[in-house]
Amino acid sequence: MGEGEEKNTEEIWLQLRPVEPLPSQCCGSGCSPCVFDLYHRDLERWKAAQTSNDRSLLSGKQSQSCSTKLRPETFLAFHICGVEKLTKDTYLVRFILPANSQLGLHPGQHLVLRGVVDGLEIQRAYTPISPATAEGYFDVLIKYGELLMLAAGTGLAPMVPILQSITDNADDETFVTLVSCFKTFEGIYLKTFLQEQAGFWNVRTFFVLSQETSPELLPWSYREKTYFGRLGQELVDELVSRCRRKPFALVCGSPEFTKDMARCLLSAGLMEDSFFLF
Repeated sequence: MGEGEEKNTEEIWLQLRPVEPLPSQCCGSGCSPCVFDLYHRDLERWKAAQTSNDRSLLSGKQSQSCSTKLRPETFLAFHICGVEKLTKDTYLVRFILPANSQLGLHPGQHLVLRGVVDGLEIQRAYTPISPATAEGYFDVLIKYGELLMLAAGTGLAPMVPILQSITDNADDETFVTLVSCFKTFEGIYLKTFLQEQAGFWNVRTFFVLSQETSPELLPWSYREKTYFGRLGQELVDELVSRCRRKPFALVCGSPEFTKDMARCLLSAGLMEDSFFLF
């Protein structure tokens, strides 16, 4: 092999060498495998292929074509079909899924979105707010400043992954006020989780119990953040006014609860584009 040919071969191998991820490409959520784990795996594969001068050994790399089968080891390209500005700093972004397929995430899972903004690569973890059964699309709420979550009973379920995606990301400074409505104290779901979340500097949790009347019967840690009766206009007004800035509200519960909360939020000064009804 001549000197020029050898140099060209070296250049080809350098072009095939895996690119080490930037620190910002790790979401910090303990993913297994992490993007750095995959980089070191591909680097070892590259070294072995270079040693044996066999480029076919690199064929194990995954394609990044558009597919709905999400994988932790690679980014997939999804087309944006709509961006709706909900508030000054809140956007609802809709992504297209091919052939009316479903995203396939389980409760509590999140997406890591990557893009280039003003010449800098930005990467953040987001939890889709579209229904798990949505076909042909998924929605993500991006760059919200303060969230007011109003949940009744099992309506707490979609709030949990959204809340956890915020507290799992140390760079996410979204303020969250979560109001959970139940009949009794014993009926509150996920007490331990909610108490842990309330320990974060940017999270406040409140409870509304419709069939309890005495704060003395509650544990001390619940007495100052529990209301009795039903969540109505007066309390919604108070919750909105206590937010540090105009919030974006998420509402989930029975059809009657959702309808009542939409009315209360409008009366509290929020516009229709400032809340999302599950």
